[in-house]
Amino acid sequence: MSARTLLCLLYVCLYFSAFSQAPYGNNKAAGHYLATRGVKMYYETYGRGAPLLLLHMNGESIKVFSNQIPYFSKYYRVIAVDTRAHGKSIDTKDSLTFEMMADDFNALLDSLHLDSCYVIGWSDGGISALLLALRHPEKVKKLVVSGPNLWPDTTGVAPFIYHYMEQVADSLRRHPLTAEGKNLLKTTELDLYQPHMTLEQLHDIQCPTLVVGGDHDGIPSLHLWQISQHIPRSYLWIVPNSGHSVVIYKKDQFNPIVRDFFYQPYRSIEGLNLLK
Repeated sequence: MSARTLLCLLYVCLYFSAFSQAPYGNNKAAGHYLATRGVKMYYETYGRGAPLLLLHMNGESIKVFSNQIPYFSKYYRVIAVDTRAHGKSIDTKDSLTFEMMADDFNALLDSLHLDSCYVIGWSDGGISALLLALRHPEKVKKLVVSGPNLWPDTTGVAPFIYHYMEQVADSLRRHPLTAEGKNLLKTTELDLYQPHMTLEQLHDIQCPTLVVGGDHDGIPSLHLWQISQHIPRSYLWIVPNSGHSVVIYKKDQFNPIVRDFFYQPYRSIEGLNLLK
């Protein structure tokens, strides 16, 4: 073996060792920034194959998908994003909407020259994913949304959670805020006052969709059922013995079921098929 070959092999081993050991959400080997729409959006990419976009919940970042990235990157080109005002996607502006986030993701896909992708959105990421499918329908092949809500009240969010967010926002407003405090208030108010979708709007989502939630989710099961019933080609999976964090605490069920949903053609279950 020549010295050059040995050096190349050593470089490859070191590269992949650093790549595998680097924490998700702070991986220099996988991380990128996109300057778009007034923010530098941070994202990481893993694996090869058809693109899969991962969208996290409020107050979190890419790292919350540490149970999904290694699994799905064996089959897909995973694109995990820090949404604006979260993680490394710093946003100093006052306004923040789910529509802005959905358009950010569309811009990211355009920058990567991707005409469509699979999408997994959890909580706020699920809200943005629904809006991505509504505002840019051509971009979404199949959609998985875990624990999204359509409107901001105690029918769309469990009363305890909604009132807790009110208390957090009230507490923050009483004191002078640092930049971090202002960002926390902005992201808290995002869920207090948004989103504003209707069940009728969901009829326009044409991609196959899997709606997921825990049977003790922070989003009422009835609300998740309503969402699934108004998306024309949808399935509903309510996970027993689970709260809002299905992607974490039920990862061993969530990951293979979602992969199977992506892999299998959508099956219409109606007529006599209702008995099967």
